[in-house]
Amino acid sequence: MSDDSSETDGVTSRTAPAVAVVDAQSPGNVGTIARAMKNFGFTDLLLVDPPDLDPDGEAYGFAGHAREDVLPNAEEIEFDRLADAYHTIGCTAVTNEDDRSHMRFPYSTPADLAERLPTVEAPTALVFGRERVGLTNEELARIDEICSIPASADYPVLNLGQAATVTLYELRSLTLEETQLPDVERVRAPERTVDRLYDQWAALLEEINHPEEKRDKTMRMLRRVYGRADLTEREANTLLGLLRRATERPAED
Repeated sequence: MSDDSSETDGVTSRTAPAVAVVDAQSPGNVGTIARAMKNFGFTDLLLVDPPDLDPDGEAYGFAGHAREDVLPNAEEIEFDRLADAYHTIGCTAVTNEDDRSHMRFPYSTPADLAERLPTVEAPTALVFGRERVGLTNEELARIDEICSIPASADYPVLNLGQAATVTLYELRSLTLEETQLPDVERVRAPERTVDRLYDQWAALLEEINHPEEKRDKTMRMLRRVYGRADLTEREANTLLGLLRRATERPAED
């Protein structure tokens, strides 16, 4: 990448990574990648030597709602400009190379990138290669760093669309402040409700004559279990009701 990382040919720093696809052969794969971008909040699609993207063809058919913005707004770009204007991250399978070979090593996983990319003071681009051969060694030599998805050693090569989808999913924290999933912190049961649950457990242990010398250890175990569970308020109240009935039942017999 060139030295000017704050602004290069209209590209500004600290934006979400662009997604670049080099010499894709199948329009459907371009559409699949555009759809994954839409799923995970990425907007800038860069295409090097793309196939024909007919609005009535496979690319738009595979793109889902990305046919409305991501795909029609894709920018065709030459590889040389891509390498010069962006901090490039080549996404490729690592073929058992180590520090004696620097073409595909060292590498980061997508999860590693999610933690580190926010500190990169440069416009970035995730670069995906061809369906059959990926990125060539000549192209990798121009790229700033390597990313690889952990996979089976017996068959580590993913389909182009799959590789892009997995990578963008792992990097969603760079683009999405909220998802369709509820915020666990927002729906977790209030501490006072959970404390009542512990009080009810303590009452039940006493009611069933649980050995007194074991009660502290048992309560500590229950706190660990519920602490990991992140109970919702509804779950906590349901358990509280069951425990009350269990505590009261011995007195009825």
